[in-house]
Amino acid sequence: MKIDGKNYSFQEVSRVLTVPDCNVLGPNKLGTGNGEAKFYFGTKADLAAFSLGQSTLDCFFLKSDLLNYMHAAKTEYESPTQAYAGKSKLPSLWAERITKISSLPEVIEFTVQIQSQIQGPRGYFNSTDPAYKLFRTLSLPLISYISIMRLMDSKGKVRYYWKLFVDFEALAQRGITAQVFTYGKCEKKSLAKMSSSKPKQGESTSVTSGRDAAAQAKYRAKLLEECPYCPITKISDERLLVASHIKPFAVSNEKEAFDPKNGFTLSPLYDRLFDQGFISFDDKKCMMVSNWISPSNQSHCDIKAGRFIQMLPLDDKRELYLQYHRQFVFKG
Repeated sequence: MKIDGKNYSFQEVSRVLTVPDCNVLGPNKLGTGNGEAKFYFGTKADLAAFSLGQSTLDCFFLKSDLLNYMHAAKTEYESPTQAYAGKSKLPSLWAERITKISSLPEVIEFTVQIQSQIQGPRGYFNSTDPAYKLFRTLSLPLISYISIMRLMDSKGKVRYYWKLFVDFEALAQRGITAQVFTYGKCEKKSLAKMSSSKPKQGESTSVTSGRDAAAQAKYRAKLLEECPYCPITKISDERLLVASHIKPFAVSNEKEAFDPKNGFTLSPLYDRLFDQGFISFDDKKCMMVSNWISPSNQSHCDIKAGRFIQMLPLDDKRELYLQYHRQFVFKG
């Protein structure tokens, strides 16, 4: 892996670390209080293993990653689905924060300290660096998460690459009643009632309007007509196929959400890998594999970067949706 002109070897990646409300600052918060800076990683034993026993870790964000996170979170900033403390301010804050991030260097360095003085089995880290505070300011609680990759440079120096992501599945669950078809059945995954009313003048057509089981069933049926099998495994039993959105359901408008061109028919493992951004595809039907899944798990999942997927149903419309997936969903 090359970052800022330097070569790094992959060592390990953390589990997904959901950003809780207690760590968030300012208008993004759901509850009261100023938030706490210390971040829960896992058990002290897990944190010690991941940090190689170091008390201070050299870390960095990439500006491009933070910009991609903000663009992926734009729908939630503009039409919030949670009761944020500064809900009315979020649309204008989105533009302000984009400007702020754009002024930063490409590699945003900071350090974190392991909080070994805290009693008990829980492992925490903390930092007073501005970049760490920025991460807490940008994060939307419960629908954002971080992953941390441990890297080593050619001289044996260890650094920790942090990346902030939008959890599109959590966003969909909190915002709407999403009907997800799995094994040929319609499974309700949602929290709120769907609205069938038309948007008011000036409102954007969002994922909250007109989402019903009939529309989802029609979407799945049309997608199966175009691709009656998983292009990776060749499985054709409809009970074992998932209608997988390319541009996530949670950030699609009404037309995109039910456009069969915004989908692939995938078997469950590959649906999950694609939905979570561990794989994507280029315009030549070659598989892209994220560095955020370990080499051993890549082997277990039988995924390989550059693998040609001959049966992948690509056309001009799907290529446009794939551009979104590669930029905002794929963990590149």
